[in-house]
Amino acid sequence: MTGGPTVVVLAFGYLALLFVIAAWGDRRAAQGRSLIGSPTVYALSIAVYCTAWTFYGSVGRAAQFGPSFLLIYLGPTLAMLMAPFVIGKMVRIARAQRITSIADFISARYGKSSSLGALVALIALIGITPYIALQLKAITVSHAVLVNYPQAADLPLADERFWTDRSFWVALVLAVFIILFGTRHLDASERHEGMVAAIAFESLVKLAAFLAVGSFTVFVLFNGPADLFAQAGEHPELTRLLSLASVPGGALGWVGMLVLAFLAFLTLPRQFQVLVVENVDERHIKRASWLFPLYLLVINLFVIPIALAGLLLGGGDSDSFVLTLPLSAGLEALPLLVFIGGLSAATGMMIVETIALSTMVSNQLVMPLLLRSERLHLGTRGELAGWLLGIRRVSILGILLLGYLYHALIGETYSLVTIGLVSFAAACQFAPALLIGLYWRGARGRGAALGMSAGFLVWAWTLLIPGFAQSGWLDPGFLERGPWGIAWLRPYALFGLEGWDIYTHSLLWSLVANVGLLVGVSLFTRPSALEQTQAALFTETMPQGLVPASLWQGQTTRGELRALLDRYLGEAASRRVFAAPPPESDEVDDDQPAPAALTLRAEQALAGSLGSASARVLIDSVAGGEAPDLETVLRILDTTSETLEMNRRLEQQSRELARASEELRAANARLRELDRLKDEFVAMVSHELRTPLTSIRAFAEILRDNRALPDEKREHFLDVVVRESQRLSRLIEEILDLARLESGRLTLSPTRLDLAALTRQSVEAVQRLQEDRGVSLEVAIEPETAWVVGDADRLEQVIINLLDNAGKFAADDDPRVLLRLARHKTHYRLAVEDNGPGIAPDERERVFEKFHQIQHRESGESRGRPRGSGLGLPISRGIVAHLGGRLWIEDAAQLDGACLVMELPEAPAEAPASTDAPDGAPPEDRDAGAAP
Repeated sequence: MTGGPTVVVLAFGYLALLFVIAAWGDRRAAQGRSLIGSPTVYALSIAVYCTAWTFYGSVGRAAQFGPSFLLIYLGPTLAMLMAPFVIGKMVRIARAQRITSIADFISARYGKSSSLGALVALIALIGITPYIALQLKAITVSHAVLVNYPQAADLPLADERFWTDRSFWVALVLAVFIILFGTRHLDASERHEGMVAAIAFESLVKLAAFLAVGSFTVFVLFNGPADLFAQAGEHPELTRLLSLASVPGGALGWVGMLVLAFLAFLTLPRQFQVLVVENVDERHIKRASWLFPLYLLVINLFVIPIALAGLLLGGGDSDSFVLTLPLSAGLEALPLLVFIGGLSAATGMMIVETIALSTMVSNQLVMPLLLRSERLHLGTRGELAGWLLGIRRVSILGILLLGYLYHALIGETYSLVTIGLVSFAAACQFAPALLIGLYWRGARGRGAALGMSAGFLVWAWTLLIPGFAQSGWLDPGFLERGPWGIAWLRPYALFGLEGWDIYTHSLLWSLVANVGLLVGVSLFTRPSALEQTQAALFTETMPQGLVPASLWQGQTTRGELRALLDRYLGEAASRRVFAAPPPESDEVDDDQPAPAALTLRAEQALAGSLGSASARVLIDSVAGGEAPDLETVLRILDTTSETLEMNRRLEQQSRELARASEELRAANARLRELDRLKDEFVAMVSHELRTPLTSIRAFAEILRDNRALPDEKREHFLDVVVRESQRLSRLIEEILDLARLESGRLTLSPTRLDLAALTRQSVEAVQRLQEDRGVSLEVAIEPETAWVVGDADRLEQVIINLLDNAGKFAADDDPRVLLRLARHKTHYRLAVEDNGPGIAPDERERVFEKFHQIQHRESGESRGRPRGSGLGLPISRGIVAHLGGRLWIEDAAQLDGACLVMELPEAPAEAPASTDAPDGAPPEDRDAGAAP
């Protein structure tokens, strides 16, 4: 057992150290060397979330419900993953609006409503007081355990008076600390740098203490984690404790506790204070989004091992395992360190929570009442800055004493975790108004107030009042039977919903009432102009550095404004407001009207000290004409939004127009190309037709005008006319074929035919013509038969055309043409090559264009070979394509000239004709059955 004086000296010595750290932090801030300008310090200050509940209560909950305590930390972890979006937006709004607390935030969102701000402050005061009592209880119990071990801690406490209760004096010392370092400035929106530095230090102390006792438990009391879990595994009740089924409420309990922790982390007044109000740089949120979850992971690392060790060794009250385990081993230093760690966790929460609550009480509850009190005439008195600080300091003392009173009267009834969860559920009632108000412009203040009131009443009925009943202040019978015997009103089975974890049960009904009224009333309520403006500012994307415009239409003078600031903020603050750019020189006549920017700065300065609702009242008292231009501002906002939307649409339309223009340019280019091709086609056709027509006309005129021509001459001229007529007919037929091919009207009669036989037949047809031209034609047909499906006439036309072209472009000296027919996989290839100059690669596709002529230096006309019409190859390719084949050009394999290759698929095998007939059938029937 450790001596009581030693513990007291150590505890108060630790509190003195906090004073030193806070004073040092404030001095550094005054010198421009801020300690809290670090994201690590910001993340450690957020760890104020880990209170005595975490330090003592997590082990207690793990000893009763296994891993369910982890949900209390998974909720904040999820919230921090979204911190850059949700908390970042809250920080930007709070900075622009000079927000001082969560009550001020919700009040400002819904038109700077003083009644809504007062409601939030009242709920926070009632809901969070048990949480402060929890911290005092933890200090009291831990001190009792430390000084009375191995006696039970509650026996000596039952006989104590409040002036002998250490927690009472701790509360008073903390009140002094908070008054000194939490109310140094009247402007509550200013950062409490010394206090935040002390909170960050306390986060390190409690982490070190918990890791120390955890390491001692696992590695000294046991031979490592394996030994601890092996011994726990020998006890079936401990094995069951580690299972997920031990979580109260089953799967619903998991979900409910996770949602509860998630919402409470964002709405607890102390968390809002460190996350939003004390944030000095929005970029710090990024590091905190992973550093704070890491802190939670580390500090909870030994919770289950300590709980198991306490149960195995019979350590007494599970909330005190972290103390009784090292005490049972006879140690003195480690229990003192653990006590300091727990004291650090408790005092850190109490400091921040009390500052947040005192700001809400003074700005949202006390000041609006005083400003509206005609008897006090507070608004007409002289210097009030000191008076306002006095209100806040009295609030601090009152809040701490209220927490102590709750601890003394009721706190003994509940465990640490139970008290904490009751406060969590209360804080969750702020979540709908806060989060929905951030993203839904249609949320209205009346809906938020009614929803919050209903949620608070449900919370009080399902969690707070049962606590009084269990403490003996009320008849506990209504818990089982319901009030006046109405069973469906039982607090733990409201509307007949039984079997749920009491916190999930309370959270469900309170949020249903809260959200339902908020949304339902908002849909049927018309907002004021100021509320519309604030809703637009809170829900619209607010760029960093945005300065809201003044909404006051009424006029006031510089003198009246200066007098107002002097009365409520003091002359120093008044000079800062008038000195801000653009500076308002003292030499300017105070009777001149105050510009809108100066009025806005004055309102912001007042809001930073008194809250937005009180600032609005004070400015209205001198400027009058509250926000008459709001409709104009709203129109500007709407116009801005519409302009942005229009710009976006214009950009989209411009992109679509550019894309359409590009497509039109491409189509136009294609049309010009087609027009050029059409002109070329017409010119070419005209030329091709005119040549034979000219010859026919010339020779016909000769025959007509020279009737005395010799018969031999006449015969020759008639042969020319006939030949040119045939040429003209052939040309017209080719043009018609081409037209039918391109229009898809070419009629083919595909049948199964022997390509080898057809090739021999075609060679015979042109053999004589090639010999007349002096062309040596070689033929190499490998397969005996080559069955394909095709139109015999058209395929013969193609083969003859290929041979004719090869003969035309063969070399002048020793012209040679080679035709080869061979099988290639499932196709037959017919290749015709010559020994001419060949065709360049870039011309091989163009020769299949209509009327395209290859311009060779040696055109072959020297040998009397006629020029082609330029239609043969396009027609041939079209015919082959219609038959399922293809036609292309490649390098000649043997003759070094051009090689045109036609490939057709092999025809499917012909089904054998059946020659069997049924027995007894007549010969006629057998013949009919053999027919295809």
